[in-house]
Amino acid sequence: MIRELAPGETHLAYAAMLELRPKIGSSADFVRTVNDKQRPQGYRLIASFDEEDEQAAGAAGFRVLDYLAWGHALYCDDLSTREKYRGRGHAGALMDWMVDEARRLGCGEFHLDSGVGPDRTTAHRLYFNKGMRISAFHFQRPT
Repeated sequence: MIRELAPGETHLAYAAMLELRPKIGSSADFVRTVNDKQRPQGYRLIASFDEEDEQAAGAAGFRVLDYLAWGHALYCDDLSTREKYRGRGHAGALMDWMVDEARRLGCGEFHLDSGVGPDRTTAHRLYFNKGMRISAFHFQRPT
């Protein structure tokens, strides 16, 4: 089951997000960052649940924005499934939910960035299977 998490439920996505973003700090830090900083910027949080656990098996955070390069688009900031729930379809279902939401909101495109390396092979296979393609390089540097 997938549903959008209200601000009072943000903590339910912590365990899933911690596996993707190990530097997010404590559950309280995560909730405060998402609710006080990201949600006011348009960040939305969805989660996929397994019957056996109150905590989300997988979670995704996204925004709908208008870009000069992409037009009106849904951008997935974060997509993660807890290790013990991987291979059960949670990430694929979360992606499908976001693509459906993008269509519902009139977005012309769905985007996400992914890290590189052998630990990302399974994630990249999922993205390709969902019809995504590599369309750009992402550059960064410390300030």
